[in-house]
Amino acid sequence: MQQQLITIVGGGSSGWMTAIYLNRLFNLQSPQVRIRVIESPDIGIIGVGEATVHSIRFFFAAMGLDEQELLRETNATFKTGIMFRNWMAPVDGQTHQYFHPFEQQQLGQQLDISSSWLAQGRFAFERYDQGVSLSAALMAAGHGPKALSSKPYQGVVPYGYHLDAAMLARFLKRKAVEAGVEHIEDTITDVTVEDGCISAVHGAKASYSSDTFIDSTGFRSLLISQLKTDNWQSFTDALPCNRAVAIQRELPPGHSPNPYTVATALSNGWVWQIDLTSRQGTGYVYDGNRLSKEQAEQELRDFLGWDSEFIKCTHLEMNVGCRKEFWIGNCIAVGLAGGFIEPLESTGLHLINLGARLLGTHLMQKQPAQAVKDAYNKSMNGFYQDLKQFIVLHYCLSNRTDTEFWRGMPAKAQLCPGLPEKLALWQHKICEYHDLAGGYATTFVDENYRYILYGMQHYPALQYQCTELDKQVFGRLQQLSEKAVSMTMPQQDFLRKLASDC
Repeated sequence: MQQQLITIVGGGSSGWMTAIYLNRLFNLQSPQVRIRVIESPDIGIIGVGEATVHSIRFFFAAMGLDEQELLRETNATFKTGIMFRNWMAPVDGQTHQYFHPFEQQQLGQQLDISSSWLAQGRFAFERYDQGVSLSAALMAAGHGPKALSSKPYQGVVPYGYHLDAAMLARFLKRKAVEAGVEHIEDTITDVTVEDGCISAVHGAKASYSSDTFIDSTGFRSLLISQLKTDNWQSFTDALPCNRAVAIQRELPPGHSPNPYTVATALSNGWVWQIDLTSRQGTGYVYDGNRLSKEQAEQELRDFLGWDSEFIKCTHLEMNVGCRKEFWIGNCIAVGLAGGFIEPLESTGLHLINLGARLLGTHLMQKQPAQAVKDAYNKSMNGFYQDLKQFIVLHYCLSNRTDTEFWRGMPAKAQLCPGLPEKLALWQHKICEYHDLAGGYATTFVDENYRYILYGMQHYPALQYQCTELDKQVFGRLQQLSEKAVSMTMPQQDFLRKLASDC
């Protein structure tokens, strides 16, 4: 029987993450499936998605990648969460800010810690993240998430990474090829479709047939777009930021890499700041219907300071939304070819991970049944819709009125079915798991929603008389926070030690 052939068109993080995963799944013990990647030497990758959610650790670990090597090869730093700044109007001249970490401590005995925090009115003197997490204390101390004794992919608190996306793609490519993935350099220019399937793709050097094609060609979506028209659902009504200008700059003098991402709201969108060991990645995600490219770049440069040592500037147009069908015939779109949601919560690699891992359970036959494809499409649509709602949550709670962009944000909740009802409910009770159950949450659950809700001061009015046990929980949190800080060290020191161990 002829060996099944899977052809991935396009490299970058999407193509190589998918290749290394499928190759390890099918070929770890013995070769079962031939996997190849056709990558253009002439078309570069976008390469600006440089932050991750914490669950990407489990993907790297499952692929057998050495964490220290990964960190060195991608100029990576650790990420314990995201600091949001200026998402609400200033109060008494103070810029609004809150932190969204990857963990919440479960310390309550009679009452959960979130309810205790709200019922005791602790929002009058501390941020929610400071009252329920260890990561906030580590962030305040400038400490990373790992102790010297921490095992690979483990830390005192959960963590993700800041990494160079182009270097990550090259690293994954090397590891995939070493593991047996076939790599072909060619620029695909044409696609032949027969009976609703792709029979061949044609490049400058040759033509290539395959049992299955995976479209990792980014926003060009060269393959999947040939199979069906009207196969795109736009999210720009709810998420109008459809452009970005990305600038790489030298780390400011005396600045040690932060172990967290910073997301600062500007006039018509927001700016990311991501510290690597070698530089800082920044970018302004904005509404292209309100700002020109030149205006957006000017605003970003003004924000960063014109004394910055700028390295590179790139302008991007973004297709905000996702496919109605990610899998059509024998072609599956993964990564940007399948969909895109602005990187406010650093979900680019996470969505690639979801798409690839879902193939692991759905691509177990040479010619999968239509029911399998339908199930894949339903799940992927659910993932994107769930994420859309979570990102809209960040915007719709803002009370900023300084620009038309921000004045229109509260109404965006109406464009996410069920969200207005949830927001109304959460004025009277805490957000909990059962409020979101039955959805397609993959990484952002009730804990994450609470960080955004209470960081944006959407507090429920609770009438509950706290007991001494309820009050003691915050003393215990303080003790745990002090212990976490004592076990860890400044991120810069940890990274220097890592480099010296090479």
